[in-house]
Amino acid sequence: MSIIEAVILAFIEGLTEFLPISSTGHMIIASSVMGISTASFTQTFIITTQLGAILSVVVLYWKRFFQSIQFYTILFVAFVPSAIVGLLLWPYIESVLDRIDVVGFALLIGGFILLFIDNWFNQNEKSDVTPVGFKQGFLIGCFQCLAILLPGLSRSAATIIGGLTQKLNRKTAAEFSFFLAVPTMFAATAYKLYKFYKSGNAFDSEQINLLLIGNVVAFVVAWIAIRSFINFLNKHGFRHFGYYRIIVGSIILILYYSGYQFAIL
Repeated sequence: MSIIEAVILAFIEGLTEFLPISSTGHMIIASSVMGISTASFTQTFIITTQLGAILSVVVLYWKRFFQSIQFYTILFVAFVPSAIVGLLLWPYIESVLDRIDVVGFALLIGGFILLFIDNWFNQNEKSDVTPVGFKQGFLIGCFQCLAILLPGLSRSAATIIGGLTQKLNRKTAAEFSFFLAVPTMFAATAYKLYKFYKSGNAFDSEQINLLLIGNVVAFVVAWIAIRSFINFLNKHGFRHFGYYRIIVGSIILILYYSGYQFAIL
């Protein structure tokens, strides 16, 4: 992997991880086009650069992370469903990641849902701000499981929609989605690194430099993406993300059914 390829992948990771457009679909396209997706380091690089994206959430919302113990207990309750599903169904999860058609259809389905989501939950924007409690957190965590079981659905989209079903407004639902990403992505990163080292692998100096560059890029891009997303969401809602997902999903399916050989992550 070259420095330019590392920067491109880290940019995509930082941009797509917190937006409701599926980072999985974008990583498949980008790594396949660059011809590096079958390399074991590429897979580890993509997972590890999530740490930079996580850090952007912590830095942007640092006051919230020092607010109260209840904040962490609610996050824990929300994280538990996906942790259980991930541990129990890991073989299935790894197998379904090989299904490019699943990713494409998930992008399409999620895209059509986002076209109408603002109308379905428009009343949430007119009501008083509903705080996230234990019940709401748990149910949002259950929605996150859908993204784990269906690659291409988007963790961010699933948790934000979950928040909207709990009568949260768009801003509150999106912010809780960011917060829930911290334990979820940290756990996924830690698990992947554990498997990497357990298999006897180790990073050389060049790979360490690429990881450092990747995390810095992912941090900066995710910082900008999160701030811009909240502002965009308040003004325009989800419709534009729906159109974008439909386009990307259609491209993936057209390439897949026309015989294009995707190199799987």
